[in-house]
Amino acid sequence: MRIKNFNQCALAFCAGLFAVLGFAPFSIFPFAVFALAALFVQWQRAENARAAARLGFCFGLGLFCAGVGWIYIALHDYGNMPLALALPATGLFVALLALFPALAGYAQARLDAPGWARLALVIPAVWALLEWLRGLFFTGFPWLAMGYSQAASSPLAGYAPLLGVYGVSLTAAAIAGLLAMMWLRIGRLGLVLIALSLLWFGGEALRLVGWTRAQDESFKVSLLQGNIPQEMKFREERLANTLETYRRMAQQSDARLIVLPETALPLLRHQVPENYAAILRDHARRNGGDLIIGAFESGEGRYYNSVITLGTAESQSYRKNHLVPFGEFIPLRPVLGWLINEVLNIPMSDLARGGLPQVPLAVAGQKVAVNICYEDVFGEEIIRALPEATLLVNVSNDAWYGNSHAAMQHNQISQMRALETGRMMLRATNTGVTSVIGRDGRVLAMLPQHEEGVLTAQVQGYAGSTPYVRFGNAPVLGLIALMLGAGFRSREKKPG
Repeated sequence: MRIKNFNQCALAFCAGLFAVLGFAPFSIFPFAVFALAALFVQWQRAENARAAARLGFCFGLGLFCAGVGWIYIALHDYGNMPLALALPATGLFVALLALFPALAGYAQARLDAPGWARLALVIPAVWALLEWLRGLFFTGFPWLAMGYSQAASSPLAGYAPLLGVYGVSLTAAAIAGLLAMMWLRIGRLGLVLIALSLLWFGGEALRLVGWTRAQDESFKVSLLQGNIPQEMKFREERLANTLETYRRMAQQSDARLIVLPETALPLLRHQVPENYAAILRDHARRNGGDLIIGAFESGEGRYYNSVITLGTAESQSYRKNHLVPFGEFIPLRPVLGWLINEVLNIPMSDLARGGLPQVPLAVAGQKVAVNICYEDVFGEEIIRALPEATLLVNVSNDAWYGNSHAAMQHNQISQMRALETGRMMLRATNTGVTSVIGRDGRVLAMLPQHEEGVLTAQVQGYAGSTPYVRFGNAPVLGLIALMLGAGFRSREKKPG
């Protein structure tokens, strides 16, 4: 019996590993669906709810070990956490995330619906619901939600403007459930194939819908990638070289909008030399446009991770509102403050939230919704600036994660935001991925990672609203509730 349990857990763990291949940088999107189908088959065969939870936990361990194990690099290589602490901390983080698939396995088993209803309705709904909850718990960490694996080549990406990333997750899970039904020979094969076809080709048809419309003429943008080593970024002796790098790169561009990465200038706004700011401002004005620059701001004894603007438009700023726990603020400071103050060496670990609402930045003839680094993981927050905003801009610094696949995963998340909103997304990053993403979620241009460069492209502002912009996550949550309700009612018809 123990050997059987071990084999089952090993298979679930391997399925989780396999699922990672569906995400960037691999982006073999069917793999994520097949991995879910393998897990759902195991759940259907599980002896009880505890066994199903165990399988879900093992799947989660495989998924998050391979998918977000790069958190170790930030803790150890750049946060200076000792190896003896960094490894357990990374393992604990992965284990906490794995509890969500474990809870999904337990919940679907406890509902005890008939086989067809469990696979077609209950399991997909529970899976999507737990992903949504993971995006809320402890300020949220929706990284590796299954919907992201479908951005942007999969036909299922067509559901993003309707239902957002969790709607794409729900659809992917529903297809996985149908594949599991075929494997287990549950239900009528013909009906299962029809359902699969409708979901798959329905998504492809939705990709043809133009939810938003072009506004005004296209214009030129330049996205700067300074490639400043993370270990040098906040050192005083490197400051002059950093400022010179971005001055030189900015002055090489004749673009109407020039975007610098997150905290490109590792200074407080009032510490930026006036002659330096004047040089950048005058250059932007000669181009007939503006610069967006990552820097810090202070006010009333608080410090903010911000972007500021210089150029033809009145100077404006946006302050990051959704902060990263431990990276930018210390939760439960009286208990956990020692972790940052005595163990980690993270220079932005005591920042304040920018607050809401913050209006889009009026620059270069556009209304730009800026999001800083981790903020673009939360689609329901990005749409707050819409439909007023015509363009999305993300400024990031993923140098914290070295040569891992974190930066490519982050870029894929931005692709989903473009799909959901029907807006182009411009990404300016320190070491990559710096890219221009079309409103259909496809990457139009990209710089090589870990190289200095300027990415220049013609871009377009868009107006109008997708259904997701109008209604957010409400429709997918309603659909989840309907599916769970139908699954619950099916128990009355369950034989025996």
